[in-house]
Amino acid sequence: MSVWMITGAGRGLGLEIARAALAGGEQVALGARRPETLPVDVRDHPNTLPVRLDVTDGTQIASAVAEVVDRFGSIDVLVNNAGRGLLGALEEITGAEARSLFDVNVFGLIDTTRAVLPIMRRAGKGKLVHIGSRSGFEGEPGVSMYSAAKFAVAGISEALASELEPFGIQSMVVEPGVFRTDFLDASSVQLPGRRIAEYDGTPAHVTLDWVEEANHTQLGDPVKGAAFIYRVASGERLPLHLPVGQDALDRRVVLTERIEREIAPLREASAATAHTGSA
Repeated sequence: MSVWMITGAGRGLGLEIARAALAGGEQVALGARRPETLPVDVRDHPNTLPVRLDVTDGTQIASAVAEVVDRFGSIDVLVNNAGRGLLGALEEITGAEARSLFDVNVFGLIDTTRAVLPIMRRAGKGKLVHIGSRSGFEGEPGVSMYSAAKFAVAGISEALASELEPFGIQSMVVEPGVFRTDFLDASSVQLPGRRIAEYDGTPAHVTLDWVEEANHTQLGDPVKGAAFIYRVASGERLPLHLPVGQDALDRRVVLTERIEREIAPLREASAATAHTGSA
């Protein structure tokens, strides 16, 4: 039996990962901004601890981590799932909107991880599971700021995998494709405060128009996705990256092939930029 702490556990993938962990016999701390609204099946489960947690509030992070350790004695797996979306062409997004997104998706993850790491280091083991996105390895039109935040998550996770290896702590970034969660609801994703008409009909606004059509009709099944994430996270060794869903797998191949194709004619010239030591 391991102790899991999941941020953003009130809905979506976070909630389904919690259910999968409970079904697997784990002890689960459910971090949510309003824990009283958690579904009864998880809130009242004997192996759960609902904790009030807004990852942008350092005091709440410290209090939540202390509650979990006091109840369960340790934190073996931290799932950094809390996050939200921000769509729109880059020109449409204000600095305040972008900073607010990073406060949750990036700095919230950093602060929560920082609070848990001393516990894992003392134990000589632990797993960090960061919920990134398909948009965290391929920037797409209309999601530039969200992509930037998820690219940051991927970079942090990769660096932590090396930094923490001496302490027996592993780090993995999960990169889901599109799943039938409420991620595209107004409560989870923010649209730009202003819409520039010149972008109508261009890729950035095609993405905005897609939101209304795609909401709750996405291909991915969140229950199956969460069960897969739980299974991999419960394994002995975490992969560095975990694409989840056929679309995530396909887009990674497309992007890799494009990069290789575009680099090929430039490879020799790029290598020639090295200093040779001659005058």
